[in-house]
Amino acid sequence: MSASKSRIDLAVGVFLLLAFATLMVLAISSTNGRLPVIDDNSYQVSARFSNISELRVRAPVKIGGVRVGEIADIQLDPLTFEAVVTLELRRSAGEIPGDSSAGIYTAGLLGDRYVGITPGGDPEPLADGDDMLLTQSAVVLEDLISKFIFGNADNKKSDANDSSEESTP
Repeated sequence: MSASKSRIDLAVGVFLLLAFATLMVLAISSTNGRLPVIDDNSYQVSARFSNISELRVRAPVKIGGVRVGEIADIQLDPLTFEAVVTLELRRSAGEIPGDSSAGIYTAGLLGDRYVGITPGGDPEPLADGDDMLLTQSAVVLEDLISKFIFGNADNKKSDANDSSEESTP
């Protein structure tokens, strides 16, 4: 009896080790196997948004669809209740004009969020620690659907009220 009990204990132990190893592989792969590194080949700028939807740290920052950096940090400003997003940009992307704008976009219809930068025309480039002043918050699909459904219902009611008021003498 003790031999079969030790086999069961061994099987349970092996199963738990395999489960733990699987969880470790998933954890490492979800972080792309990278640890945060301070790099001399990049610099950070910040941008403020009223709504970032599901934007996450390490999401890409793109110019013209080309990845030029990633989101380094997201904080809430307790005074304005805006999301302060820190963008880490690679110097190899070139000098990005200081009046460039940043917007939050969705990859595909229901994909991940990313920050897209539209370059401006300012001769002064963004520098480490600068703030991007021109921003466009995320468009939330649920809000659009709600406005479409309930907004049209309100318009139909007001149109019906307007037409009934016009027909009465």
